[in-house]
Amino acid sequence: MKKDIHPKYYLDSKVKCACGQVFTIASTKEYMEVETCSQCHPLYTGKEKKLDHVGRVEQFRKRMAKKKK
Repeated sequence: MKKDIHPKYYLDSKVKCACGQVFTIASTKEYMEVETCSQCHPLYTGKEKKLDHVGRVEQFRKRMAKKKK
């Protein structure tokens, strides 16, 4: 590596999640705040929300039909 061109690399960077979880990682930033982590993300917790996509598509089609009239 060339000297004096790379950012400082922290081996014990602190990461704080909005849910309160705090953990350490290696990063070029010393401290980070995130909105979701593996403790609170629905994909990892199994509490995934299903959205009604069909209803949204139908609403969109109705709006488009009104515009054409």
